[in-house]
Amino acid sequence: MEPVIVAGAGPVGLALALALTRHGVPVVVLDETDGQEEARLARTVVLRPDTAAFAARLGCADTLASAGTRWSAWRTMRRRRLLERVAFADDGTDGTDRDGAGASPVHLAQHALTRALRAALAVEPLARIASDSRLAAVEQDGKGVSAQTRGDNGTWWRGSYLVGCDGPRSTVRKLLDIRFPGRTAVERHAVATLRTELPWPGEALLHRSPARHGGGRVSEVSARPLPGGVWRLDWLLPPGRELVTPDAVVARIRDSLAGWATEAADGSADEGATAGGRKHTGLVPPYELLDTGVHTVHHRLARTWRQDRVFLAGDAAHLLGALGTQALDEGLRDAENLAWKLGLAWHHGATETLLDSYQAERRGAVAARLRAADSALPLLRDGGAVRWRTVLPGAARGRSTLLTDGHLGRGPLGAAPSYLHTPLAAPVDLPGEAAVGTLPGAPVVDVPVTASDGASVGLRDRLGRGLLVVLVAPGTGVWDRRHWQSAGLMPRLSDAVGALPMRAEILVTEAYPGAAAHTVLVVRPDGHLVAALSGVRPDELAACADAVRGGANGAENRRPAADGPTREPGGGPDGAAAEPGTEPGTEPGTDAVPVDPPGNSVLHSESD
Repeated sequence: MEPVIVAGAGPVGLALALALTRHGVPVVVLDETDGQEEARLARTVVLRPDTAAFAARLGCADTLASAGTRWSAWRTMRRRRLLERVAFADDGTDGTDRDGAGASPVHLAQHALTRALRAALAVEPLARIASDSRLAAVEQDGKGVSAQTRGDNGTWWRGSYLVGCDGPRSTVRKLLDIRFPGRTAVERHAVATLRTELPWPGEALLHRSPARHGGGRVSEVSARPLPGGVWRLDWLLPPGRELVTPDAVVARIRDSLAGWATEAADGSADEGATAGGRKHTGLVPPYELLDTGVHTVHHRLARTWRQDRVFLAGDAAHLLGALGTQALDEGLRDAENLAWKLGLAWHHGATETLLDSYQAERRGAVAARLRAADSALPLLRDGGAVRWRTVLPGAARGRSTLLTDGHLGRGPLGAAPSYLHTPLAAPVDLPGEAAVGTLPGAPVVDVPVTASDGASVGLRDRLGRGLLVVLVAPGTGVWDRRHWQSAGLMPRLSDAVGALPMRAEILVTEAYPGAAAHTVLVVRPDGHLVAALSGVRPDELAACADAVRGGANGAENRRPAADGPTREPGGGPDGAAAEPGTEPGTEPGTDAVPVDPPGNSVLHSESD
């Protein structure tokens, strides 16, 4: 069978290619550049714990550790007052406490991540990178895809599938005549990367309405550390296309650094300080300016992400980034979601349900993220009178906390998505299904597990290899592995897993949130829960594996939604209005199909 063709050699295309090779799928990457990544310190990425773990599994762990930094805390300030300080765990483990104990994002230069992915792919025997290959034509039939390239390596390439990861101006998307509606210039930021010392070593900062700042009516600046005493500073620019001159950037740098230094000396940036206080003295700490730029955020969503054997992923499928959301996070989630599905298709053949589930899950998740941002933007940027509680249901939360959620990956603006309405859900009324602290379709918790080879690792470390079957067995941690592998439920579980129609691995954990002893968790290759079963149930395990493959059960036998009241189209329960930022007929923060109802301003405001 022919390889999968990946058009585009940015982080998403390279990550997808690497993930495919992990599933034993040969891949050809069409790179229109010469393969030399420009080093730009003003262009950085922030990876949430799930996408950082994905990059680490692909061979980038050393780069994340050496070229990236994990923040010790996040500060949110308004004028001279500290509104919130979130401390992070220093071991990268998960945590659910909103005020601490969570894992820090990883902040690094994008070129460092791209080079690490390219280096890992270069040694993969199943991968080939064709440089100076600009895509010119795509043709497909019932057995595969043909792609014509121009340039030094101009030729026709034949593949089983093709994935367009070729950026915002995607040639693949244009060749397929797929519309890309949305909004242009949602936000603009002046960016500077410099080496200096700030009053909060290792801590990232979001500062709204500083005492002196030329950023406009609702001014805002963020500071995020990089290794080696380097910081990236972003200033929110006023609406419009005003030219940002070098002198203007330097003025912003000097004003921000002097203000922070004075506030630190006064001790006014501590909890409980007043919003007043004297203006800064103008003393600018020494700094070395390394790079500058202007970052413009667009919000767009491709109408369809699949046409037969051709798919879109990353910036070719969506653009986002306002209010601290991270476009690369979503692109890497696209790659992880699609890779294991194409792996199944390549080795075993694919149902339409399996291939269509990529768009249903990923486009739905990104659309929900865009809707949440679109609902919050007038509140946070225009100074309107919209009440906060209409954006985040259930609490009247401050605007700064809402912004913090976007930057830290919390809530509708940033949390890792759940696929509660996936076409790949386990059958309804699955016998022996058990309730645990994770809903089916949601990401599993990264608990410590023991593998059959004796390795003790985090659950995330074993993702991307096939189905995971996790047995909750308290006390096994103190046993010799040779004994518990042949005792209790393990022989029956081993036989049941060995009979599954797809690759699967057994793991054992001492505990899982909300799970009773002897609960068996079935986890997809991308870390989303399929089902939790009470004990070893071979028939139910086989049904879960069949559902993950988009198998014979069919969509009519799948659960239509998470447990809860049914919503009528266009409203909530009993005819109430649906929550802003969610689809009619969904719970907040979940996905559904269709994902772009008529009249939605994010998806219908502009044509391609």
